[in-house]
Formats: sequence, C-alpha cells, structure tokens
Amino acid sequence: MERTITAEQTARFAQALQAADRAPGTIENYLRHIRAFARWLGDRPLLPESAAQWRDSLLEQGYTPGTVNSMIGPLNRFFQFLGWNECKAKQLRIQRQLFRENQKELTRGEYHRLLSTAQSSGRERLALLMEAICATGIRVSEVQYLTVESVRAGKAEISLKGKIRTILIPGKLRKKLLSYTKRKNTASGPVFRTRSGCPISRKQIWAEMKSLCKKAGVAASKVFPHNLRHLFARVFYQASRDVAKLADVLGHSSIETTRIYLISTGREHERTLNRLGLVT
Repeated sequence: MERTITAEQTARFAQALQAADRAPGTIENYLRHIRAFARWLGDRPLLPESAAQWRDSLLEQGYTPGTVNSMIGPLNRFFQFLGWNECKAKQLRIQRQLFRENQKELTRGEYHRLLSTAQSSGRERLALLMEAICATGIRVSEVQYLTVESVRAGKAEISLKGKIRTILIPGKLRKKLLSYTKRKNTASGPVFRTRSGCPISRKQIWAEMKSLCKKAGVAASKVFPHNLRHLFARVFYQASRDVAKLADVLGHSSIETTRIYLISTGREHERTLNRLGLVT
C-alpha cells in the first residue's frame, strides 16, 4: 500500500493535539518536524524504512542525537495517529546527560544584567515580565494567567494540558505588579499586554528578550523565556532540596523531567571532579 502525507492529515493531527490540550507552541513544533520529513521525502512513496533513513540523514547533516530524537518523536506520534505504526522509527539511545553546556546555561549574574539593561532602557514591562517568569517558574505560555485578579489574590490558577495547578506570587513581586497595573490603569485581566490590550504573545516576549543580549553582554544562545524557568528551578532546588515539590511547582507529571532542569553545567561538574582530590 503506497502512502503519502497530505495537508488534510496534518490538519486532523493538529486538531487532535488541540483536543488533547497540547500547548500551541508544542503543536507548531510537531507540525514543523512532520513537514520537514515530508520535504525530505519529496515525491518518493512512504516506506516502513523511510523515517529511519531520515533519522540517519539528520545525523549525517550534523544534528545532535538529542535533536534528532526530538524530531523523530512527533513524526512517530503522527504515524501512530494515522495507524501507520510500521512506519515509525526507533529513537537513538542516548546516555543520560551528566552536565549541560556552559554556553546554554543562564547564570544568576547574567539574569540580573538582563534586568538592569531592560530597566535602564526604559523597558519596564519587559523587566517586570522577566522577573515574573523567573520568580514563579511559570511557562511563557502561562503568562496570560498572571491577571490583575490573580495578583491581588497572591496566586494564579493555571489550567493547561488538562491539569490545574496553583502558582504562588511572592509578596515582593506582587507589590511590583500591583504598582505597575495601577500606573497602567489596568483594572482587570492580563497584567502583560500589548498597546491594543491583547495578552503579549510568546513570540513577542522572545523577540524583546533577544533585543537585550548585545547591550547586556549576554550570549544570545542563553536568552530565551524558558531559560528563566530553568534558572528558577535550579535556585528553588538549591533552597529546598526537594525535587518532588519542585516538580509540582513546575507542573511536571514526571520527576525525571524535573531532573533534566537540575543538570549542572560543565564548569560545575569539573569543580566537583577537582574536589575529589584524586590527581596528585
């Protein structure tokens, strides 16, 4: 049986993901990888070995094993949705990561430089937004739940992916947010919004953060909203040493996901090795 990937199939798959309460960014990511595979496949028929061949070609192009797996995963899910299980490809087996590359990890000092740069540039909304993400650990897609009402209550009820969790808003942050909304004459609804009154989008947050890199002297590879969430996770764990509680705060269904956030940098790993004193 000859198979081809059509726009109608990907549209139905997207609808199924929406029905499963997948975040818009996740859906967009899934579709991007499926379309990339379809472009690679071209006019050739889809065979049981096609996905595996694509996987191998990605490795030859220099993609890292982790990136390749992140591209194969959505494709396999798409095939499963269509009932084409024989077309699925095995993911690469990767040894559990022991440390994260230094050039990707946002440090506390770099975070404060970004805040200082935003504030000195008169970009109050951006500075406060970064503080709100980093001080609560919310996802960038959850910023919309930071409303005037939730700030007054001191907590935000976040409903995402079929789950509801409560995020506490620290007192100092709460005071700053209330002062900001008062100056902006925002009586209700989302705290962070565009000039037209719409909630600020993840794309805009990403772009505004990137615009700070050069002046703040922070590598662009480290500056994106999700890295603020990673910084929150590391600092929270250092203070509490409770990975289960951290998983609840972050909204993770698996502690293993939370552990990924806590991987130390290569520099920290090297310091640990040096403290062993095994080289005379």
